[in-house]
Amino acid sequence: MGFVRSLSLAVVFGLMMATGSAQAEGDPANGAKVFNKCKACHELKTEKNKVGPHLVQILGRVAGSIEGFNYSSALKKAHAEGLVWTEEHLAKFVANPKAFLPGNRMAFAGLKNEKEIADLIAYMKQEAGDS
Repeated sequence: MGFVRSLSLAVVFGLMMATGSAQAEGDPANGAKVFNKCKACHELKTEKNKVGPHLVQILGRVAGSIEGFNYSSALKKAHAEGLVWTEEHLAKFVANPKAFLPGNRMAFAGLKNEKEIADLIAYMKQEAGDS
């Protein structure tokens, strides 16, 4: 009886972990809706700058590195220090841009919902050519 119970618990735990991983990766379809909050200032599918820099292939890119875009001194400093946009950094930035990079000019309060952040990043990975 103990073996069967242990096996059942292992299966349930495995299913919970698989579900958690899938959820942590985010839903690109919902992320497309979340990106509506970003698209007035950022382009995701073409290398065209708007009020903010384009986000094509943002993951793995050094912050403040789009040629010809006039970045804030905070982003210029992040660039000089070698900040690379990872999923973790991007998640922290979109959650609270002013706290993550004090002095940046992005006029966005941030996303407070962790699922929305995961969905947004999943969408960005899918649409912006990031892997």
